[in-house]
Amino acid sequence: MYETIETSTEGRVATIRLNRPAQLNALNTQVMKEVLAAASTFDADPGIGCLILTGNDRAFAAGADIAELAGQDYTSMQASDFFAGWDRFAALRLPKLAAVAGYALGGGCELAMMCDVIFAADTARFGQPEIKIGCIPGIGGSQRLTRLVGRAQAMDMILTGRMIDAAEALRIGLVSRVIPAADLERTAREVAEDIAGYPRYIAQMARACVNMAEQSTLETGIRYERQMYHALYGLPAQREGMAAFLEKRPPRFNQT
Repeated sequence: MYETIETSTEGRVATIRLNRPAQLNALNTQVMKEVLAAASTFDADPGIGCLILTGNDRAFAAGADIAELAGQDYTSMQASDFFAGWDRFAALRLPKLAAVAGYALGGGCELAMMCDVIFAADTARFGQPEIKIGCIPGIGGSQRLTRLVGRAQAMDMILTGRMIDAAEALRIGLVSRVIPAADLERTAREVAEDIAGYPRYIAQMARACVNMAEQSTLETGIRYERQMYHALYGLPAQREGMAAFLEKRPPRFNQT
């Protein structure tokens, strides 16, 4: 069905694996369209509670496909709103976990940052090296990186184009966890299963509140969170979760 990705499901967890090994999973238009199509299908499926996005041992994605980009000009880029499909991927409400091994550079780093959680193998390398090819980040890197790691670190990475290892990525707040490479996919799956075990609408509301923190003032964000919190009362998950706590038993959530 797809030429540049592989997809699978196990229980309530879906996986999209980038599959252009000869190009170190470089991101071209076909990859964007196929990732968006597959992820949109999973997003619309009430039986899926979490999506894992991953690559291979050598590369999550080594960047955008320069062979495709080199022949573009302003008119063609502007007319097609190049990269706009990635905005639609990022906006999907399904919780997304990036499991990164090897290179996550340029567009690959930007793609990982579109996910809600990033797990890095101890072999992972991150960077925004676009300046080295006469360019700048174009899939949200200057914006998401600054929000994740702060202005000083983002300026350092973007203006020098340097790569950082997994330990530094963890220290500056780019990734959530660093995991031995041999354990990366197993750990990612275990965590994805935990996330998928909760009702989808609760996970969607929780991630929406966190995202609001990046998009609003503190006062506006707190008011948004409060409204979401109040809205939960009387819903099945809140009733069951609190009843289970009081009765000292595991909750039995309806996961949809």
